[in-house]
Amino acid sequence: MPAVRRDVVVAGASAGGVEALRALVRSLPADFPATLLVTMHLAPGSRSALPMILDRAGPVPAMAATHGAPLRPGRIYVAPPDHHLLVDGDSVILTKGPTESRHRPAINAMFRSAAVTAGPRVVGVVLSGALDDGALGLRSIVDRGGAAVVQDPADALYAGMPESALALVDAECVLPAGELGPALDKIVRVPVDGADVPPPSPALLIEDRIARDGVRLGSVAPDAALPPSGFTCPDCQGALMEVDAAGQYRCRIGHAWSAEALLGAHDTELQRALWMALRTLDEKAALAERLRKDSERRHGMLADRYAGTAKECAAAAETLRRFLFSLGAEAGASP
Repeated sequence: MPAVRRDVVVAGASAGGVEALRALVRSLPADFPATLLVTMHLAPGSRSALPMILDRAGPVPAMAATHGAPLRPGRIYVAPPDHHLLVDGDSVILTKGPTESRHRPAINAMFRSAAVTAGPRVVGVVLSGALDDGALGLRSIVDRGGAAVVQDPADALYAGMPESALALVDAECVLPAGELGPALDKIVRVPVDGADVPPPSPALLIEDRIARDGVRLGSVAPDAALPPSGFTCPDCQGALMEVDAAGQYRCRIGHAWSAEALLGAHDTELQRALWMALRTLDEKAALAERLRKDSERRHGMLADRYAGTAKECAAAAETLRRFLFSLGAEAGASP
């Protein structure tokens, strides 16, 4: 393969990402010679003002990505809510592929598609965010000859995503968001040798196909030969298979989870179940107390039994309540 220029830049952000993206875009030159694709975690039903924010932030025009839009240098395309933004040849596509760690759009989905389609032409950028979306996708880009750029964790409002990325890849540069523009401009103007770039791995191709195909029963084919993980998908309760030893899982439907996101989801499920148990105990104690009052004049032994039940439930509820409030205090959030 002859020398190629890195003309596709894919950037991912989550919590604190608006500030980081604005700083990055503000620092880009007006003649930036690559296409910049942006994915930021958004709620499915939201209306995103991010294209307008980025369009006003710097000299490079920014717009919401549309299905089939060509990869044009000097343009910024932003993933819309509830759609993965993927690279497909010399254009972009929007898909309704399965959520990844409950995110759609997902950063890993965009990064993987760029790695598969454009290989050494890609620069992946991980910005501020919690947890670890983007880390495995960035590794895919590097494995295919692309470059990795990461916001300095000390500069990020949320350091989780930059730190997770740096734990998996050797980044070409680690800088504050406001200094990334000149660094990217330099990277995309220097041709690189495209020879000896390994082909996409079977696991990478499976992951990319799922994001492109959309949600359908059997998104993960039975012949994919993925080992069972022993864990359950929080979205559909299906068995999760291990896609990557670094901690990436898929269910048969196609929902994807990183190990860190899966842990957080199970923690949320556990707390929800405990709050439901607390409500049940409170209601049972109240009902037993009502039955005690109704029966104490007619049947003393029955009233005593109801009183015992009310006391036991109230004590159990108080113990559980204290535990739940201690969890909330540790997380810094109210229940």
